[in-house]
Amino acid sequence: MFQPTPFERQPAGEDLDRSAGFTLIEILVTLAVAAICLAAIGSLMAGNLRGSGRIAQHIALVETMRAVETGLPNRASLATGTLSGDLDGQAWSVDIGPFPSDAVNPRAAKIWTPQTILVTVHSPSGALLQLETIRLVKGTGAQ
Repeated sequence: MFQPTPFERQPAGEDLDRSAGFTLIEILVTLAVAAICLAAIGSLMAGNLRGSGRIAQHIALVETMRAVETGLPNRASLATGTLSGDLDGQAWSVDIGPFPSDAVNPRAAKIWTPQTILVTVHSPSGALLQLETIRLVKGTGAQ
């Protein structure tokens, strides 16, 4: 059967075994490795926070753009010019202009007149989101 050996204390005057315990160098190396690991984790977390902030900013820009597009006047009252405003702290503008005439079919232009619409949304931090689209407006020859 197993019999534990009694703990024996060494007298204070005897030298302890030199291989027992950690040296100061080993402890410093361990602390340096731990510090490098923590710095890498901190850098990764900071990058993730910046990325999530950019995503939130982009989502806010897209939502503002959707709201501006939804609020555009109908085809009949959409005139050439610039509309602008502020929504949720973000400045927006809508530039409406004629579509380049060399790309328009002359027969179709009698019924429909294409217009280019450029929607721009600026956030307070300086981010910019633009959308360019075309909208058809009933021409003067349409009934």
